[in-house]
Amino acid sequence: MMQSQLPSSPASERNKQPILEVLHSWLGPTGQALEIASGTGQHIVHFAQSLPGWHWQPSDLDNSLFEAIRQRSAQAGLDRIFPPVLLDVRAPHWELPGPVAPVEADPQADPDTPAVPQFDLIYCANMLHIAPWECCAGLMQGAARHLAQDGLLVTYGPYLEDAIPTAPSNLAFDADLRRRDPDWGIRQLADVAREAEAAGLQLQQRVTMPANNLLLAFARQAPG
Repeated sequence: MMQSQLPSSPASERNKQPILEVLHSWLGPTGQALEIASGTGQHIVHFAQSLPGWHWQPSDLDNSLFEAIRQRSAQAGLDRIFPPVLLDVRAPHWELPGPVAPVEADPQADPDTPAVPQFDLIYCANMLHIAPWECCAGLMQGAARHLAQDGLLVTYGPYLEDAIPTAPSNLAFDADLRRRDPDWGIRQLADVAREAEAAGLQLQQRVTMPANNLLLAFARQAPG
């Protein structure tokens, strides 16, 4: 299957480079990344091509596009993208494979409790508004379990903000989402930040992106 015949998202094609430019300013030269809701794989392949020191684990709740991710990775000649895995962010334990080194054992921890893979980056684009609200808590809690000490959870998409007028296009998009599924809709940034804080994460960066979207970076809360 040729690249042009693979399933493709026009929005992902437009926004992958602006997102990458911000990631370049946030990320170190090497690391391990987990992508949530990988979809067609356009983002993860583009990022892996431009960040040669990083290894990437794609995932999604739906495996229907896993072959597209594998094909894109192979056609780009990338062996730093691991095979995609099924992942429901609402699960109390994320079943992730082990290309990423587990954290060092805590001497105070239960020896029967296995260490979990740790990632320097957990990346999630355009999921929160097309998923039930409980997926936000699941994402934050799972990220808190799997982020390395200095890791970042990065989310991309549209958000509503009390102090900033909502673009008419986002209002129309929100109404359309809610007509399609009452559990969907553009989320209030303040609500998302509260879910993050409840999981031990804190919003550290907010970058305005094209087409009325935001790129957000969450990290572990500082002690005290």
